[in-house]
Amino acid sequence: MFIENTEELAQNKLLLLYIIKSGSFNNAELGEFVLKKNYMDYFSIQQYLSELIDSNFIIKTNIEGKEIYSLLEKGNMTLSYFQDRIPPSVKEELTIEFGKFQRKKELEAQIIAEYFPKENGQFIINLKLVENDETLFSIYFDVASKEQADLICTSWKTNTDAIYKGIMDVLISNI
Repeated sequence: MFIENTEELAQNKLLLLYIIKSGSFNNAELGEFVLKKNYMDYFSIQQYLSELIDSNFIIKTNIEGKEIYSLLEKGNMTLSYFQDRIPPSVKEELTIEFGKFQRKKELEAQIIAEYFPKENGQFIINLKLVENDETLFSIYFDVASKEQADLICTSWKTNTDAIYKGIMDVLISNI
């Protein structure tokens, strides 16, 4: 029984190394990949990530306000030596999930919310929706404070569909 647990532990850690090597993931995204396919439970994921960090296989770095996991040299070497212990079916499933995740990230990148300070202390906001390099929607307007600009940009990024639909409904309702 101990041998099976040791093998399972090693395979789970290798799986996490494999996922981390495949892209830039934060804790939630990494957990989503692993939990979605029932490879291991949440608490095991957290324990293994902590052990991999403590053993200098991976590092957690802050990139654009998000803590992202990255492989260190030791993790990269270990994965290259033992990658064949990850079942091909699991690698195949993960490749499909990575593709879906990339498409989701690309869509998120096409929801643009930015603001710029004006000379009078106000801010100008640009909210934009882009699909296949075509701008579907873009609006500029002024707000009185940076706090308002932050709030509106966050709201646009998290509620794009509802806001866009609401604006379109108002514009079309008088036709």
